Amino acid sequence: MHEPLSAAAHVIQLALTPIFLLTAVASLLNVFATRLGRISDRIHALRKEPRVNQHEMARLRKRSRILDIAVTLAAAAGAMTCCSAITLFFGVLRDSGHAAFLFVFFGGGLLCAVLGLACFVAEITLAGRTLRDEDQA
Repeated sequence: MHEPLSAAAHVIQLALTPIFLLTAVASLLNVFATRLGRISDRIHALRKEPRVNQHEMARLRKRSRILDIAVTLAAAAGAMTCCSAITLFFGVLRDSGHAAFLFVFFGGGLLCAVLGLACFVAEITLAGRTLRDEDQA
């Protein structure tokens, strides 16, 4: 009787590992959404000015596109992470070998998270360059 309980506890422990990544991805999505909101606010403020700074507007559009890609990659990372947790559960329940699916889902989730972070770094760098350009002008 102790052995099935131990096996079930082990499966739950394994399935929790991807959930920690999912929590981190959710936090990233929150940061990305906040930055997108700030960009949107700045675009609306620029449109109200009598002379629109086209250079700044172009940079804001570029930043928003980069963040769109980051959000898409982070969402894909979250979905793949959930799929890896589901694969762990169903793999044990059916007692079959789904290791290849697990590696694809979890590895894909990690790859998407890293690429999403790379996009975030690119957006932050572009934002910093914009601030430095404004100081020099």
